Amino acid sequence: QVQLVESGGGLVQPGGSLRLSCAASGSIFSINTMGWYRQAPGKQRELVAAMSDGGVTNYADSVKGRSTISRDNGKNTVNLQMNSLKPEDTAVYYCRVEGVYQSGSRFPRNYWGQGTQVTVSS
Repeated sequence: QVQLVESGGGLVQPGGSLRLSCAASGSIFSINTMGWYRQAPGKQRELVAAMSDGGVTNYADSVKGRSTISRDNGKNTVNLQMNSLKPEDTAVYYCRVEGVYQSGSRFPRNYWGQGTQVTVSS
């Protein structure tokens, strides 16, 4: 089993910045994609940003130019730096890892973090 530990959520004023971090652990051999999703009240969960193990990134249009995703393959961590935050960025943010190969396992699996609340309000 893989554990995902998220940190960095909280309350921030409009225009402010926040950095979310996620660390994956659990006899991991490799991870294909690491990223962040978010879910606002009454809305579906949506992709915010993701990065492949080769460094290819994918951003939601709503955060392009305001956010930067980064990962450390050696430490199995992924970070999301979010700037110029807006009230509409308020949501629970979930770490997501896909294509996880663990030692002794033949098939890759996907995992979700428990979520961290981000609130943008004055």
